[in-house]
Amino acid sequence: MKTNFSHIGLAKLCGWFGLTRQAYYQNGWKGMEVSIEEDILLSEVSKIREGHKRMGTRKLHDKLCKFMIDHQIKMGRDALFDLLSSNHMLVRKRTRRIQTTQSHHWLRKYKNLIRGFVPTGPNQLWVSDITYWKINGIYVYISFITDAFSRKVVGYHVALSLETVETIEALKMALSELILGPNIQLNLIHHSDRGVQYCCNEYVRLLNENHIQISMTENGDPLENAIAERLNGILKDEYLNDSPVKSIYEARLLLAKSVRLYVSIR
Repeated sequence: MKTNFSHIGLAKLCGWFGLTRQAYYQNGWKGMEVSIEEDILLSEVSKIREGHKRMGTRKLHDKLCKFMIDHQIKMGRDALFDLLSSNHMLVRKRTRRIQTTQSHHWLRKYKNLIRGFVPTGPNQLWVSDITYWKINGIYVYISFITDAFSRKVVGYHVALSLETVETIEALKMALSELILGPNIQLNLIHHSDRGVQYCCNEYVRLLNENHIQISMTENGDPLENAIAERLNGILKDEYLNDSPVKSIYEARLLLAKSVRLYVSIR
């Protein structure tokens, strides 16, 4: 480690970690080097998690790659996992799931138009989904719309209910970002599950008015809407869960911040 940080004095380097020069030599050069490398990595992980509180090991390792190269530290993903585990810094997985799709209704359900479809640019396929988030002892509901090509969150909204009037706000946000005009041809598909929020007249009318094709899952398999499901998991597990939010106002502020952080690293 002293070789890797040759521009820093040994006394200062050891002082960063509360060590003396004598302790450095008594404990052995190699053992101390590994220990200091681990402490540096743990410190950097803590900094990353100030904004990305529940970022998992795989993404942490990807984000740390340049940092490790700059500091001449070598550590694989498995070794990082073991290091985080031994320091009680692993993210625990959540298993509980709340039902947000109400597909047993009389409204028209649309066919799945995206089987085998691979977008080649933005604004060809939007995927939408609703997920739950527990704040201050109650559940709120987040509507997301994601561009399948760029993985950009183009629309989002959090509300106290699953009513369509709330879900449609995410669609309005997404539409506000589109450049529309008489000479612009839009070939865009909106894909979602068959929930009543997406099948209702207001939501369908807004899609039709903007010449957006409507596509829906057909068998309830999450893989039919995998991009949206994955986004839900990332934002909730890495940014939203365990945050001290006390009101819907604070929830909306945190959601906006979390989306910005997610977009900055994707």
